[in-house]
Amino acid sequence: MTGAAARARPGTLLLVEDDIDIRIDLAEILREEGYHVVTAGNGAEALSELRAGLRPCLIILDLMMPGMNGWEFRDEQRRDPELAGVPVVVLSSISDIAHHATALGAAGYLEKPVKLPALFEALARHC
Repeated sequence: MTGAAARARPGTLLLVEDDIDIRIDLAEILREEGYHVVTAGNGAEALSELRAGLRPCLIILDLMMPGMNGWEFRDEQRRDPELAGVPVVVLSSISDIAHHATALGAAGYLEKPVKLPALFEALARHC
């Protein structure tokens, strides 16, 4: 997807990532593509945003985080009928990420380091 295509389809994203450098860099790239990006440093922060009314077109979710990790976040999200339908794309460098994404009922996955074409493809599907 080109920058123009992304800007033609803006949406709000929730980026859940504990690594501040990755979080800042990805958020900046996504904002340059025309998306409104809300960030969270762990699952608890992400749940707080969602429970405060945020309804993103997509959640990009790291799995390995301190506090509430991605697996715990996803369990909580799926238990809440108001939040369960928000699609999640898992972001991680763990081995067998496809298996973990499937087990979590995620809409997809992105391997770290993130390849921008794969990220933009996920956005095009959900936003």
